[in-house]
Amino acid sequence: MHRLALRLLLITALLLLCRTAPAQDAPFSIILEGGTVYDGLGNPPVVADVGLKADTTAAIGDLSGQTAETRIDVRGLAVTPGFIDIHSHASSGTPEESSIFQRPLAENYLQQGVTTALGGQDGSSPFPLGAFLGRLDAQPAAINFGAFVGHGTVRARVMGAADRRPSDAELQQMASMVAEAMKEGAFGLSSGLEYTPGMFADPEELITLARATAPYGGLYISHIRDEGGKLLDSVAEVIRVGEEGGVKAQVTHHKVVGPDRWGRSTASLALIDAARKRGVDVASDVYPYTASSTGLTILFPNWSRAGGNAALRARLGDPEQRAKIRQDIAAHLSAERGGDPATIVAATCSWNHALDGKSLADMLEDQGRPVTVDEAARLAMELQEKGGCQAVLHSMSEDDVRRLMQHPMTMISSDGGIPAMGAGVPHPRNYGAFARVLTRYVREQKALSFEEAVRKMTSLPAERLGLAGRGVLRVGAFADIAVLDPATIQDHATFARPHQYATGVRYVFVNGTTVLRDGKPTGARPGRVLRKTDQ
Repeated sequence: MHRLALRLLLITALLLLCRTAPAQDAPFSIILEGGTVYDGLGNPPVVADVGLKADTTAAIGDLSGQTAETRIDVRGLAVTPGFIDIHSHASSGTPEESSIFQRPLAENYLQQGVTTALGGQDGSSPFPLGAFLGRLDAQPAAINFGAFVGHGTVRARVMGAADRRPSDAELQQMASMVAEAMKEGAFGLSSGLEYTPGMFADPEELITLARATAPYGGLYISHIRDEGGKLLDSVAEVIRVGEEGGVKAQVTHHKVVGPDRWGRSTASLALIDAARKRGVDVASDVYPYTASSTGLTILFPNWSRAGGNAALRARLGDPEQRAKIRQDIAAHLSAERGGDPATIVAATCSWNHALDGKSLADMLEDQGRPVTVDEAARLAMELQEKGGCQAVLHSMSEDDVRRLMQHPMTMISSDGGIPAMGAGVPHPRNYGAFARVLTRYVREQKALSFEEAVRKMTSLPAERLGLAGRGVLRVGAFADIAVLDPATIQDHATFARPHQYATGVRYVFVNGTTVLRDGKPTGARPGRVLRKTDQ
């Protein structure tokens, strides 16, 4: 009896143990073995395995005894959070025109390790924003995407291209529209104060609309009013909007335009530091090039652009106004562009692609005209009358770019989109911005450490945006991950030959799904629409 009782007791104990023992954990979907792991926060790296389950980073450490559906040997490679482009034009134009719908695989981004992009920039955004984001929910891209609501878009809906202050009713209507977009997921308010109609807004209007984003934790991100002679006043305006609007503020694509102004980044950064010291949450972003890109209308005086393109063409048809416009363009070319027509290059002229890649100096020479500032001003007006052009403008200094980049509160952006391969001669930033930072400013110039550069591309923009679980590589975070070779990553896009992908990024994962394998897109489109309201 004694033996039988003991046997029954053991059997009962085993049954209870089996009943209460936890089920064995499911295997990891992917294990990245032996990589040099950068957390995105600027800390020194560690050599470790990284385990992914579904859309999440599930483990970091020694996973040699664990099972996985896929194991990838990444020894000798850097494993980082996926990069975040806080200033993207992937949503420019109508949904049909937006490059994120036209080219959803976003290979130019993937080849640089970018997993998230923020559109709705420079005051221009889809509206209603909720409809645009809903469409992207249904037709996802390879990368994650979020957006700002554009001040210029809202103003144009209410006031057209009028050069005046809004009435109280108009201002309230704009504020309601901004609040509506925030409820639909906008990350804040963008402005483009060198463009129509944003240029006609005063600070009080911007402060009122920034306040409309404050209850939702919005960020005010601004293409400032003047990046040349009035740079400091313009940076001060951004700070004021943030301070009085009660929101974070950002000087986007921070730059110093015009040789006579080079070096003023020291003073503009000092303004940011002083504001931060008194409690204003202001920062900036920069792209790693000494040229910008925008429409040729940037050369035209503000007054000539009131009312939009039709009104501008009408003014060009009036001899007296045309003469005044020419004088103002010539003054701009002298002050902002160093008086050199060769520094302004057509990226694309939709009405005559034979001009793509040619500078104003080239065009004047082709026509047998003198290469002078005054003649370049005449040519700019002629080009605008025929339909205008997008342009690349060489106007900044390397020292300013480097100084801005090194500031601890400056993050990296592209100011690019998802271009059609081979179309026009666009700015190389579309293909190379993030890779160029790691190539030129980390590996070659040693202006930044690798971990600091990664921080500026990951956790810093994520913190500015309030992106929960992104921009960091830690257990529980979304598995947006880039695997790259710091010794070989290289941007290849140049101003003369911009349509060249970066190399050196081996793998990219978006929400745990492989979107780049052995340097080639997989065709997967696991990107998600990111909404501020979800954070």
